Amino acid sequence: MVDVGEKPVTARFAAAQCSVRVSPALAEAIRANALAKGDLLGVARLAGIQAAKRTPELIPLCHMLPLDHADVRVTLDGDRVRIHAEASARARTGVEMEALTAAAVAALTVIDMGKAVDREMIVDGLRVVEKRGGRSGDFRASAP
Repeated sequence: MVDVGEKPVTARFAAAQCSVRVSPALAEAIRANALAKGDLLGVARLAGIQAAKRTPELIPLCHMLPLDHADVRVTLDGDRVRIHAEASARARTGVEMEALTAAAVAALTVIDMGKAVDREMIVDGLRVVEKRGGRSGDFRASAP
């Protein structure tokens, strides 16, 4: 792990996003909340939040951070399930990995819950879209 012991504690924020391309049949099943495993959007949201909290268990060399907040929004937009994840903490290092992990696990949950209907789902565009705090300053991604 990188030694961050001498860095000051500052407010940190990161947002990440991705999407999952789904078939029209799966999109309709999501809209109708008709999947055998239940509410895909709600379960994916909770899975993402849980993943943010467990990031250092999943990513080697990732610092354990006391998250102040983690949230995931999962929405159906046509043939895409859009995922937006946020994490914040007062810490010596950033929360980009927590936001990315939340988005990625939410996307994997979409695949797990929808695979009985659609075996060809594709995860697109996993990336950090915003970051605030720390020595490197603020960042906002350009449009894809």
